[in-house]
Amino acid sequence: MSSSTTNPMNVAADDGSGPVPYPKRWAAAFVMILAALLDMIDGSIVNTALPSIGKGLKATPADLQWTVSAYMLGFAATLIVAGHLGDRYGRKKLFLLGVTAFALTSLASALATSAGVLVASRGLQGVAAAVIMPQILASFRTMFDGEERGKAFALYGAIAGISTAVGVLLGGVLTDWDLFGWGWRTIFVINLPLAALVLVLGAKWIPASKDHAFAGRIDLPGNLVLAAGLVAIVLPLVQGRSNGWPLWGWLCLAAGVAAIALLTLSEKRRGIEHPLLPTDLFKKPAFSAGLLVQLLFYGGMSGFFLVFTIWLQSGQGYTPTQAGLLMVAFSAGSILSAPAVDPLVAKFGRGVLILGALVMAGGLFWVRHAAQDSAQLHTGAWPLVPGLFLAGVGLIFLIIPLVNTILSTVPSDLAGGASGILSTAQQFGGALGVAVIGNAFFSHADKGLTDAITHAGPWAIGAYVLCAVLCFALPRRAVGNQAEVAA
Repeated sequence: MSSSTTNPMNVAADDGSGPVPYPKRWAAAFVMILAALLDMIDGSIVNTALPSIGKGLKATPADLQWTVSAYMLGFAATLIVAGHLGDRYGRKKLFLLGVTAFALTSLASALATSAGVLVASRGLQGVAAAVIMPQILASFRTMFDGEERGKAFALYGAIAGISTAVGVLLGGVLTDWDLFGWGWRTIFVINLPLAALVLVLGAKWIPASKDHAFAGRIDLPGNLVLAAGLVAIVLPLVQGRSNGWPLWGWLCLAAGVAAIALLTLSEKRRGIEHPLLPTDLFKKPAFSAGLLVQLLFYGGMSGFFLVFTIWLQSGQGYTPTQAGLLMVAFSAGSILSAPAVDPLVAKFGRGVLILGALVMAGGLFWVRHAAQDSAQLHTGAWPLVPGLFLAGVGLIFLIIPLVNTILSTVPSDLAGGASGILSTAQQFGGALGVAVIGNAFFSHADKGLTDAITHAGPWAIGAYVLCAVLCFALPRRAVGNQAEVAA
């Protein structure tokens, strides 16, 4: 996670002309991107299979929410400390360990015999993914320099952009395909051969690297407090509806918020050199506002598309494959509009982010309105497609420049920590959105799923309207280039 990493993979040339880049850097990059796909696709592949998982394991609505949220919480709670561990002990070791753990937890998910076992394995799967991802991005910074580094990060970004479309479609196809009678379990089994390939090629091609300047204590106890605080916030929100919103839930929620606040203060008092939550960052209004935008953005998206997928299949009679194909309209909006983002940001600055948030809110409003008008089983897809496409356009206008704009307000010595916090907010926001919007949906499900999505939609739409307002606190123009630490 350090932004001052030296490049141990460059060696001096015999003629004294300068360092020679690691010769197998692009082969190593290919393996790492393949590993990143395990996480990127896994974030969306499960959504399409959720109704089938619910039937197969007799899962409650809260179980379905936890199937998504547990992965995000595991990821959020582990990401920052995993980056620090890679800097200190070696990124290749942590990378291979993370891929191995991801394969084992995928197998556990595939073999789950109850909703509780699936939720537990999904949480551990998120932890494994969090071990993998920071090693990839830090290794890119050490293997590549100059123009090549920009190309490597651009390739990574392009793969990330199409992964959502691949995930939702693959989840539907694999579930319907029902290979060997495995049904939804196939979405986890497919990770095993991919992980095995990554392990073999990664051991051969990925170079060993660490940050030789890394020193000081890593706050492992603080990471446990952070993990407990995040779970304490989400737990009562997911379970509260089925338990009648008891007092213990509100106390748990308050304790989670207090734990994270106290952790931020205590790390500074204890002199932790690599704090999980640096207080200097939160003193900057632009960073704090941007952090809220990141949290709301992913919360609205994760929560809405969870309930939208359930509405399509359980309420409208779509097959998993049909639901996945329809969701491609959302990804198409993102992919087709992506080339226009950088020129528009250069000209209009934060106005593009504000526009993106409002367009996404408008797209989801369209989808909600089309869903509300559906009276018959299996409503046609075409009334939904324009709204999904617009939402995809809004997403890319907001998310591409967001992190770079936020990090432009951060001093270079805090950029690595800031990027880790933003990634944590992304995952935690997703878990929070699944809890809040899922509750709004399932609390009206007894009146019909169309009524349920009509009541859940405004929560997501409101999140993006609030994103637009918060974007006014961001700088008009991003200063400097923080793209290398943006992920």
